[in-house]
Amino acid sequence: MTRQTRPGVEELADRLDEAAAKAAPIPRLAAAAGVGPAAAYAVQEALVERRLARGERLVGLKMGLTSRAKMAQVGVDEVIWGRLTDGMRVDDGGLVDLGRYIHPRVEPEVAFLMSRSPEPGEPVGDLASAVRAVAPAIELIDSRYDGFSFSLPDVIADNTSAAGFVVGPWRPVPDGLDNLGVLLEVGGRVVQTGSTAAILGDPRRALDAAVRLAGRRGVRLREGWVVLAGAATAAVPLRAGDHVRAVVERLGTASLRAAS
Repeated sequence: MTRQTRPGVEELADRLDEAAAKAAPIPRLAAAAGVGPAAAYAVQEALVERRLARGERLVGLKMGLTSRAKMAQVGVDEVIWGRLTDGMRVDDGGLVDLGRYIHPRVEPEVAFLMSRSPEPGEPVGDLASAVRAVAPAIELIDSRYDGFSFSLPDVIADNTSAAGFVVGPWRPVPDGLDNLGVLLEVGGRVVQTGSTAAILGDPRRALDAAVRLAGRRGVRLREGWVVLAGAATAAVPLRAGDHVRAVVERLGTASLRAAS
């Protein structure tokens, strides 16, 4: 009997890319393919390269699993990062076509706008000078796996479930970001409450993590890029007709609507 060959990076990226394009879930793939976290980032890179080859461009990074609520929700316990493209951007207050997604969910976040590219190994205290502005944000996530169930390597390979993002009005960075109240509203009703303290204790620590972790893969943040710091609450399902609004104390609001 011929020994079965495990799929390589390109084949796994193809499977995930097709799942997203067809909005059709696939089984978890990392364990069967013998993929750990390091190899999963190689799959993620190959997956996003397919989007870039179709004309999209990189516009930033996103951090994942930066809150205990989020870690508990998906059953993993390690901070991860993914890539954002302009094809994922949704205008503030914009309309989302749910037919493009498998099982979309939304979560409130804090976004940073980079004013320059941080240097490798730059002290955390110096990173503030690399940030031009801050804003409330919503991330739309959509795992490509059956049942929204995955291991750590699975979600890394799937570009950390990235699907879309909304950024509200940019504002100067306030003196403190570490304990601002956060609300997630759906249809005018509060469905999640939290604090920016849930994001690694302070969203600015997520920025440091983005610089360090992406840097290990040779990715440096660039001027004009957006960095999503991670969810301040657990994600909630997005359904047809929903009007979603994220409210971050002192920063304002960001919103989107799901088509009926």
